[in-house]
Amino acid sequence: MKPYILLFLVATLSFSCKQEPQKPLVFGTNIGDYAPTFTAKTPEGKALSLGDIKADLIILDFWASWCGPCRRENPNVVKMYNKYHSKGLEIVGVSLDKQGQKQRWIDAIAKDKLAWKHLSNLEGWQEPIAQIYGVRSIPATYILDGDGKIIAKNLRGKALEDKVAEILGN
Repeated sequence: MKPYILLFLVATLSFSCKQEPQKPLVFGTNIGDYAPTFTAKTPEGKALSLGDIKADLIILDFWASWCGPCRRENPNVVKMYNKYHSKGLEIVGVSLDKQGQKQRWIDAIAKDKLAWKHLSNLEGWQEPIAQIYGVRSIPATYILDGDGKIIAKNLRGKALEDKVAEILGN
């Protein structure tokens, strides 16, 4: 009789500990996907990866110092960053400048008062991060939630700020 009780207990425990199947994580560049991770150098030459960024909301901002539309958009992004950074917003600028343009990139960051984190492999349109994200024109943006999931992309100006306000509140 004792073996049957033991068998009954084992069977009961195996059914009660059954884990529900989980939806697999999908990494990609579509809304709803988890953003592909990357590592690149800051202007100071330090390696920084997407996983190092801890925030409620992260904007990946693809731009370059030579890009007129990017530079015209920067004051809007600065205003939004100043308004929402204390509420959990972080921005990572990914530059498509080239090797010979490093100082120009650094000068543009200072001139435009871009106080957030910046990265680049200085490979222009061959920038590995831009290639991973399928960037074909700049400025380009990806908005990630605190878990690294893409929740919006390619928003600029008022549409970008409206999305940030919706998520982080006024």
